[in-house]
Amino acid sequence: MRPMLALAVLLPALASAEEPARQERLNEGRRVAEAWCADCHVIGPRARGPAGDAAPPFAAVAAMPSTTAMSLRAFLQTPHSRMPDYRLTQAELDGVVTWILAQKPR
Repeated sequence: MRPMLALAVLLPALASAEEPARQERLNEGRRVAEAWCADCHVIGPRARGPAGDAAPPFAAVAAMPSTTAMSLRAFLQTPHSRMPDYRLTQAELDGVVTWILAQKPR
């Protein structure tokens, strides 16, 4: 099989295999965001809002040009004076990063 043809055949299969894992990360991210982040951030389009406006909505964080998976990981693993240090597990961190990036406007 020619390399380009093989790539064209394999890419859809790889994408569909990734979807359940991504959905699992999204579910975990939403669970963590609802439990720990929603008191200060609006965590999604139909999410309840916080009591104040001290923290940006996840959609605004996702829309910033500097927001990447790497920048979110670095931020979430660094203590900040205005944000609690939750010490997320790897699965929780993966989920929250995936959840925030899913809020990016299309």
